[in-house]
Amino acid sequence: MMIGAPNRLTGPVVIHDYDPSWPLLYEREQERIRAALGPLALAVEHVGSTSVPGLAAKFLIDVDLIVADPTDEDAYVPALVAAGYVLRVREPDWYEHRLLKGFAPEVNLHVFGPDCDEHLRHLIFRDWLRSHPEDRDRYAAEKRRIAALPLEFMAQYADQKTDVVVDILRRAGLTAR
Repeated sequence: MMIGAPNRLTGPVVIHDYDPSWPLLYEREQERIRAALGPLALAVEHVGSTSVPGLAAKFLIDVDLIVADPTDEDAYVPALVAAGYVLRVREPDWYEHRLLKGFAPEVNLHVFGPDCDEHLRHLIFRDWLRSHPEDRDRYAAEKRRIAALPLEFMAQYADQKTDVVVDILRRAGLTAR
């Protein structure tokens, strides 16, 4: 569930050519998260398009944070808020996912529990695109195509990518249950 109303896009979705600063920005965020949480951060991973060298992306650093229990927000959210993040999404019906936003650079901090299927999919997708340039380029082209559409909400952009993402995940060895 969104905390507050979903934001309408105020302009087009902008896809940037790969920026070599993205891994450095992630490292800074990882250090910030680990400094805030210490051993409560079981894993911190750079995921999403900015984690794939050569892949065009929105200028947005996606980070997966694994904690022992995402529902125990008192254990980790106050420390992340003190570090500059804002809790924006709580999804109890989807892996107990929480999303916190960071700024300068813009960060999506996804919080999951241990052995979460979605986190594992993020890693598989990232690693596949890192080693399969034809799928990386196909995904980039699809993102640029979708970004050129008239979109009202960012969720529409994400939803439009589903078919290509699922196909790439199948190529990476994941199959439907």
